[in-house]
Amino acid sequence: MSDCRVGVAILGATGSIGKSTIDVISRNSDKYKITAVTANRNVNGILELCRQFKPHVAAMADEFAAKQLQQQINSEGLNCEVVCGVNGQVKAATLPQNDTVVAAIVGGAGLIPAYEAVKVGKKILLANKEALVMTGELFMSEAHRSGAQVLPVDSEHNAVFQSLSSVAKGKNVTEIDDKGVKRIILTASGGPFYNREDADFSKITPEEAVAHPNWSMGSKISVDSATMMNKGLEVIEAGWLFDLPASKIDVVIHPQSIVHSMVEYIDGSVVAQLGNPDMRTPIAHALAWPQRVDAGVESLDFCKMTELQFFEPDNSRFPCLGLAYRAMKNGGSMPTVLNAANEIAVAAFLQRGIRFDQIATVVSGAMNSMEQSHPDSIDDVLRVDSDARSYAKLLVENGC
Repeated sequence: MSDCRVGVAILGATGSIGKSTIDVISRNSDKYKITAVTANRNVNGILELCRQFKPHVAAMADEFAAKQLQQQINSEGLNCEVVCGVNGQVKAATLPQNDTVVAAIVGGAGLIPAYEAVKVGKKILLANKEALVMTGELFMSEAHRSGAQVLPVDSEHNAVFQSLSSVAKGKNVTEIDDKGVKRIILTASGGPFYNREDADFSKITPEEAVAHPNWSMGSKISVDSATMMNKGLEVIEAGWLFDLPASKIDVVIHPQSIVHSMVEYIDGSVVAQLGNPDMRTPIAHALAWPQRVDAGVESLDFCKMTELQFFEPDNSRFPCLGLAYRAMKNGGSMPTVLNAANEIAVAAFLQRGIRFDQIATVVSGAMNSMEQSHPDSIDDVLRVDSDARSYAKLLVENGC
């Protein structure tokens, strides 16, 4: 009997999005199977997935981790091909057995495998926002050329997509029959510091910055949430996903993380998507769309919701948000510079090499100094990315 289940490759399978995806698939194992998995260097995590789900391919970030995994695979007699590096990630992403690819590798490292999956026409569940921040025009153009379906997994963009569903006519979120959209409103939790009484952000420690009040995320994205750079990257991503200019994308702080985003229409209607702060909801929605599957998420109890608060972001506290809007309006290479410099700055902060408030200093310094260009290929984008990282490292080394 043939296996009619949908084959799913999970890029970044041991991260928070990967784990949530695996939970959803496990709840719906009659509909989905895991065909490929990738991780950075978490050999034990990938090994356990190989034991449980029997994927065709497992990719590790480097040769040393791949050799460790291969030894375990061989000793246990598992039938799984082990690969490594960017080429290995691309193989995992483009495997013929994949119907769907969950792109959840954090940062610029996730760009190439996600882009290659788009080129061969896979259904992409996009959790790697950097792919669109760095290569939005190239990425979406390739999706339309290949027929790839691109659906957002970020809770905010998925909420917008659900709020646009009544007018969606095509495979991709940009294919809207008659938008009638006045603006979209992305909600932000504000992270741990939106109402911090001590406004001296220079004293914030990495431990404080990664302690997100609502979501369980990795350290890098948690710091991005604390600076609101994460929301800035989402603004850029939303522009490409929904074909909207920066002037039609607003951000509000919503500490409860119940309203995940909203769409305001020209007739005055506002449509919002609500739910508990659990990434399994947007993952399940994108995985099954246009159908629905069980995500294991607890129902909202409206009678226990005492308040839903909304605040305008304080740009003096969160300069990274303004920098992202600036990068989006400038276009060209500037979003790539923004993202690259931020990755270097966040890594330096987590290693206590710079202060929390200097993250924005590094990013703005790189944006002010890097020459604007207009990349028309992935290679061009990667050159800009490399140059921006090198410059940001110099800023860190020189005390910003």
